[in-house]
Amino acid sequence: MMYDAAVETRSVEEQYARDNELFKKQLGYLLQHSEFYKHKLAAAGITDAQQINGLEDITRLPFTEKDEIRATQAACPPYGAHLAVDPCKLRRVFSTSGTTGVPCYLGLTQLDLDMYATNVARGYTAAGFRPGQSVVVGFNAGPFVAGGVYYGFDKIGCNVIPVGTGNTERMVTAIQRLGATGVSCTPSYALYLIEWCRDNNIAPESLGLKNMITAGEPGGGDPMIRKQIESALGCRVRESMGIGDISLSVWAEDDDGNVMNFMARDFVHVELIDSETGDPIPWVDGAQGELVYTALQRQSMPLLRFRSRDHVVVNMKENPTGRTGPRIRCIGRTDDMLIVRGVNFFPTALRSVLEKHSQTVSGMFQVQPSVKGVSQPSPLPISIELGKGVEVPPTDLANSIKREIRERLLVTSDIKLVNYGSMPRETYKSKLVDFSQAV
Repeated sequence: MMYDAAVETRSVEEQYARDNELFKKQLGYLLQHSEFYKHKLAAAGITDAQQINGLEDITRLPFTEKDEIRATQAACPPYGAHLAVDPCKLRRVFSTSGTTGVPCYLGLTQLDLDMYATNVARGYTAAGFRPGQSVVVGFNAGPFVAGGVYYGFDKIGCNVIPVGTGNTERMVTAIQRLGATGVSCTPSYALYLIEWCRDNNIAPESLGLKNMITAGEPGGGDPMIRKQIESALGCRVRESMGIGDISLSVWAEDDDGNVMNFMARDFVHVELIDSETGDPIPWVDGAQGELVYTALQRQSMPLLRFRSRDHVVVNMKENPTGRTGPRIRCIGRTDDMLIVRGVNFFPTALRSVLEKHSQTVSGMFQVQPSVKGVSQPSPLPISIELGKGVEVPPTDLANSIKREIRERLLVTSDIKLVNYGSMPRETYKSKLVDFSQAV
């Protein structure tokens, strides 16, 4: 079990002091060992760590963008100029797919790998997983970063049953025959699992699952999605969120179950910024902004002020579990955000509108922009899938959804209702925005 009270209930003031010292050391390490950051910081006028007075000066330092990491790996293959250790010290290499299809490699030393495992173990313990519990994992063990969840379950002491994606029959069989009571997967896959069971005359609740943690995409914390999963499977659902370049399970829900807790204390420093201006936003209740991460104890590929593109709303109310770190709910990714007549629109926000129509729609939807790019003309085309057994949509359903989107999200939409099962089903991640028809 990986509940660490000394860390998770530490005061905000004490944590800041610890982060400050770790940050100073990490900055010195970057300037000494990372050619990428030597040049990047020199361009910003920083050649000595002593020029920066700890975290109070962090906004003087430039952001790091994902495209920069792709560029340095293209120029200095395979790991890029930000590799800060001898390659022989790497113990694991994960990869992420780039926009060009060329993998972006992530090398981890043993210390880095242990950090990933610790953060996962903290988050998943908070979510209810316990030593000795049999758990099926719906993430592939490799080559992708999500496979790192296996090390977290090992650290907790769970009996891990690797299944991965692409074979739901094998997963169901493993649950039934091995008595697994826990599962880790994306929310899209959880919904797919339920549908698969019903299509194969298996009652989802008969699987006997007790708890599930979802990750990899927003949705597990959405009331509509959560209700569908919990009602069908009879298990408790909690949400986790990380970012492969920084760590897995940086955030995770606990028994409170309302918002995700920061689980990467001592390893990661997190900022909140205005995604358009880059200006810092105070951590106050109700604040909204983009998460920015700085590694504090990373050896192989440390990142400084790395922009996540995850847009969140902050909850600073007292946590009844006693945990003292910041808490958030992810609204969506700024990468997915569309601007419709000056209004910022996050596709994930549609779920809050569809929730009241859960008797007539499945919850599956897709925004289908008519033009390429972030800025979109009005109305915004959106396809929404009807619920199972709903062959004829209720009168005025489309207009009702249209009105609610306009009232709540301030966007005019063009709603197309499609038959159940006609929208693309994913066994890993759900594609919320489809530009295939854009011109």
